[in-house]
Amino acid sequence: MQTECFENRELSWLRFNQRVLEEAQCEENPLLERLCFTAIFQSNLDEFFRVRVGNLLRKQKEDPDKKDKISRMKPKKQLRAIYEQVRSLISAKDAVFHEIMDALRSEKLERVTFHSATPSEQNLLSEWFKREIRPVSMPTIVDKGKPFPFLRDRAIYAVLRLESKSGIRMGILPVSDQCQRIIRLGGGRFMLSEDVILAYAHTVFGSARVIDRTLLRVTRSASIAPEDIGDLQTGDTRADMEQMLADRKRLQAVRMELSEPFFQPALDYLCENLNIRNEQVFYTKAPLDLSFAYECKNIATDPKLQYTRMVPQKSAMVTEHRAMFTQIRKQDILLSYPYESIRPFLRLLDEAADDPNVVSIQITLYRMARDSRVIAALCEAAGRGKEVVALTELRARFDEQGNIDWSKVLERAGVHVIYGPEHFKVHSKLLLIRRKNRGKIEQFTQIGTGNYNEKTAAIYTDYCLMTADPQIAEDAGNIFDALREGRLPEPQKDLLCAPYGLLDPVLEMIDTEIRHAAEGDPAYIGLRMNGLCDRKIMKKLIEASCVGVKIELLVRGVCCLIPQVPELTENIEVHSIVGRYLEHARVYIFGTPDRMKVYLGSADFMPRNTQKRVEVCAPVKDAGLRQRLYDEFRLQFDDPVKARFRTADGDYHLPAGGNHAENSQEALHRAAYERAHQQEAAEQNEG
Repeated sequence: MQTECFENRELSWLRFNQRVLEEAQCEENPLLERLCFTAIFQSNLDEFFRVRVGNLLRKQKEDPDKKDKISRMKPKKQLRAIYEQVRSLISAKDAVFHEIMDALRSEKLERVTFHSATPSEQNLLSEWFKREIRPVSMPTIVDKGKPFPFLRDRAIYAVLRLESKSGIRMGILPVSDQCQRIIRLGGGRFMLSEDVILAYAHTVFGSARVIDRTLLRVTRSASIAPEDIGDLQTGDTRADMEQMLADRKRLQAVRMELSEPFFQPALDYLCENLNIRNEQVFYTKAPLDLSFAYECKNIATDPKLQYTRMVPQKSAMVTEHRAMFTQIRKQDILLSYPYESIRPFLRLLDEAADDPNVVSIQITLYRMARDSRVIAALCEAAGRGKEVVALTELRARFDEQGNIDWSKVLERAGVHVIYGPEHFKVHSKLLLIRRKNRGKIEQFTQIGTGNYNEKTAAIYTDYCLMTADPQIAEDAGNIFDALREGRLPEPQKDLLCAPYGLLDPVLEMIDTEIRHAAEGDPAYIGLRMNGLCDRKIMKKLIEASCVGVKIELLVRGVCCLIPQVPELTENIEVHSIVGRYLEHARVYIFGTPDRMKVYLGSADFMPRNTQKRVEVCAPVKDAGLRQRLYDEFRLQFDDPVKARFRTADGDYHLPAGGNHAENSQEALHRAAYERAHQQEAAEQNEG
């Protein structure tokens, strides 16, 4: 009976991306932000096809009868459902894109087509094509007698059907990613480079008669891991990763997108050469790449078209004139990004690099900013003779090359770079600093829900806990000892550490709430995370619901657990927030306020996090910080504007009453502002 409470993971993800698209449809959002949500929707969908659809196609080939553990669907059935749902979403995306562009036209921002361009603009565009594209164009003629060219992942091509008896002969002209994407025409009018290239592509194919033309974009699978390299593995982790990245560029096509309908025999020929089926072909009336939306923000000048700027505030727990070590020694410090600045954490690293009493720094690195101050501080510390160990996760999907490059930078600076256990990603956000103080070693630990990345700290909601707690430091030291030795950490006393020491403690804490409910006492579980699809945890939550435990789940993305199913999940509520900031924090709350345990860390409740990665979550021991995390959870769960709630049919619904109240992200920023100014006033009074 429990299976009726579970939804297929892939279809749940598509529901999440639908919620992203709903932010583009939301008229309360500024127009350019709505346009950017269409770009986020598309970027999400690209990654979904590259990873999830790529995985399913591989599973279909290797074991077509193997069923998904949650929904019991075979790969073919999942793919059929995905393609059907994606077509519906694309239709909705196209509609809202054109609605937004129509509204932007009245705001003096207009995307021009070749036919809507004035004669003078057409002359300008013709000259641009002759100057920028024609000299470097690499056109290809395709027909049955010639080899088919390799089409790069997510690159855009102008494809022209040329007159021939077979109807197959085509001219293909790549749209170089080196040329500017937006061609400014003045007065807020612009044309996209691929539209210009499609309009003039016929001039590079001589006198051949053009029958029809379209823009084409192919998405290739990214379903490959280091272990898939097999005999090519050299024993050099970094070299193996570089080989994997080279191999990934040429994986099978999983999707073809077209801007215009195309002659079916020619389309069949394209599908045959790309080894895809017609069901994997999608037509779109919006641009094939919507990333130009972010550049539009630089064209428009009216501030009402964008979100009001929110600046990360100073933490009220941190003062500027005292060393971070002194402040952390006195009390645990909690930072809440992006409402509060990441600067205190960066100060901690900078002070550790500069402090002659600091003996060592150990850190796990997953995704870093392009101009990373974290990397700079680690290099500075190593240059000053400190022992610095940085576990750099080279398998962070789509950040592999950046992490390979950073590992080389760190090594050149004298940092000891390690890569962690084989076949297990290290996804934890863990820092341990050891420092001499009056002849003894004191330790400072930081545990986060988000990456050590200054850029994402301004747009992702995350928590950063800094503590001098001795037991947490001892646990962190044990974890780093294991990672340096290339083994998986054992269960720890305070820190929850996957894959061996997170799932069982979580199940035990759910069992504790089950016992309280069975004895007639109030029982509560509140979980905030990005994804929930771990079958063991979901079954245990259903068991808890059946005995009366109140369960509130705030899950941004995939949630395979369906609430409000009679006699099974009646006591479970699922909410989801998609807003101007990407909800990224993971917080677990077990127990009513008088006895609650609160944890924060890097792990979602998905099998990859609980069983297949190294994750670290920390108990929040300070009563005031526990209350703050609970209050912020309540604020978000009860958000009257953005907290979509899920019903027993699996659908998500916005709160009734319209979007006129203050949403939780705005409220959290206002609270951070008020705390910062109260602290500033108190410090001035003390001075």
